[in-house]
Amino acid sequence: MKLNDERAGRLILGLRQQGVTDPRVLAAMESIDRAVFVHERFLDQAWEDQALPIDCAQTISQPYIVGLMTQALDVQPRHRVLEIGTGSGYQCAVLSRLARYVYSVERYRSLLVEAEGKLRQLEIDNIITRHGDGGLGWPEQAPFDRIMVTAASPTEPTELLKQLKPGGILVAPVGRTSVQMLHRYTGQADGSFQRESLSEVRFVPLVEGTAKEG
Repeated sequence: MKLNDERAGRLILGLRQQGVTDPRVLAAMESIDRAVFVHERFLDQAWEDQALPIDCAQTISQPYIVGLMTQALDVQPRHRVLEIGTGSGYQCAVLSRLARYVYSVERYRSLLVEAEGKLRQLEIDNIITRHGDGGLGWPEQAPFDRIMVTAASPTEPTELLKQLKPGGILVAPVGRTSVQMLHRYTGQADGSFQRESLSEVRFVPLVEGTAKEG
């Protein structure tokens, strides 16, 4: 895709200056037109480094947070990645440029249908989606090499950690308040997980169950 817009270049430069330096992550983000995933009324802000509202009281994440989480996940070309919270579809589109397959779960059916349409528009064919309870993951397709959670888990996401391959990585915001801590969990040889705290973040909460629309 040709993104002949100097705003995209400025955004990528800004991400690099903030510490998102993995060239594969930056190339993936540059290749995905974020404007496809934002509402028409926010198109003038599509390449700004800020979160924007979408339907069902959800958001499309700030590009810096997308870059930070994607870089922390360390996705490799043969990896199978689980994403919890399809939302607009933007984050899983970025992941699709890095992974072999991305499995994405969304609790709002209306959001999922809209995201699926946008992914088809971009002719992305290595994303498998599901309407379901994100907190339960996708056990039928487990284990996964990597898992990314794009909503705040109130407590440590133990059910999702069970769906990681040995040595896998899970990145998730954790906390019950409006400001959470972004954690990276890395599987160890003895079956435990090393937890690293990366940054304070603000995400919508991970909610149990499913919904047709917000």
